[in-house]
Amino acid sequence: MKLQRRKFLRLAAGAAALPALPRHARADAYPSRPVRVIVGYSAGSASDIIARLMAQYLSQKLGQQFVVENHPGAATNLAAEYVARVAPDGHTLLLLTSANTVNATLYTKLNFNLRTDITPIASIDLVPYVMEVTNALPVKTVAEFITYAKAAPDKINMASNGVGSGPHVAGELFQMMAGVKLVHVPYTGNPYSDLIAGQVQMMFSPIPASIAYVRSKQLRPLAVGTPTRLQILPDLPTVAETLPGYDASGWHALAAPKGVPADVVALVSKTIAAGLKDPAFKKKTCRSGQPSDADDTNRIRQIRRRRHRQMGEGDQVCEHQGRLNAAPAAYQRRPPSATAAGCAVPIAWFTRGMTSVAMSSMERRASPGSSQSIPA
Repeated sequence: MKLQRRKFLRLAAGAAALPALPRHARADAYPSRPVRVIVGYSAGSASDIIARLMAQYLSQKLGQQFVVENHPGAATNLAAEYVARVAPDGHTLLLLTSANTVNATLYTKLNFNLRTDITPIASIDLVPYVMEVTNALPVKTVAEFITYAKAAPDKINMASNGVGSGPHVAGELFQMMAGVKLVHVPYTGNPYSDLIAGQVQMMFSPIPASIAYVRSKQLRPLAVGTPTRLQILPDLPTVAETLPGYDASGWHALAAPKGVPADVVALVSKTIAAGLKDPAFKKKTCRSGQPSDADDTNRIRQIRRRRHRQMGEGDQVCEHQGRLNAAPAAYQRRPPSATAAGCAVPIAWFTRGMTSVAMSSMERRASPGSSQSIPA
């Protein structure tokens, strides 16, 4: 009986000491259980594809399962708020996208703050958009599309992955620069069946989500949104060849709730950086449509440097609207659909500007010395 009592007292003392262990000791054992990667878009989307490829790689390298969970809705705000509220132990991560930074200009009363509640870990890729149309639309070039759209204002439906998503912002920028009026149709699920069937007529689609439809000729690509042509679609012109200065691409990064241990950030960042250099992983991303020769880190830095204006860095940009210089002439036109209620700043002004400011502030908080921490 005495021996059992001694054993019990030892176990009780050990259990009481566990909470006193230093935090970094727990991080050293990371991951100690499966890790959830929360994605703000539906299954089959470009973000979902990239998240699953990265989750598979992290699972192989870190010895625990990284499981993708889709939390679509409210233009990725539901997913971001969910991650902002979980325990910061590194076992719940967020696939961060360009839509998250745009949302600060669209929503005035978010229940979280992207800059202070989310910790960036590592950038993953840059996502080129392709301007695609249903085969029934009688256009084969950007110029023909503009002529057709001007002759039929508000008759062409433009699909996107939701209000404030990258495809939405790319489409709004195109309308402003081309002087056309399209009807925005936001989707929370997969828009491609409707696009193929002609229920919606065009979309600025992330390459990974639609490259198979392009290759099978179920959709007709007109141009890419990047400043230069892509190796994966070398014969496809850029939108900028018709509308000089047009540049719209998305990006993906991995993030965690604030307070995540620095050791966890460093480990995941280092592993992702290795994956981006791994030939086998690059081959998989190339098959999904990502250009294998893209230097994502430098590319995103270029987006920041190509600022069209300087803005303040308040907690929520819409609430104070920052400091805006005059917008370029091409952006002066502002259709009602481009402005959120209570925010007088049009979406397209922030295509590069808002993203660059948000990412710049996040870069200062990322772990120093990591070449793959979110660049600005």
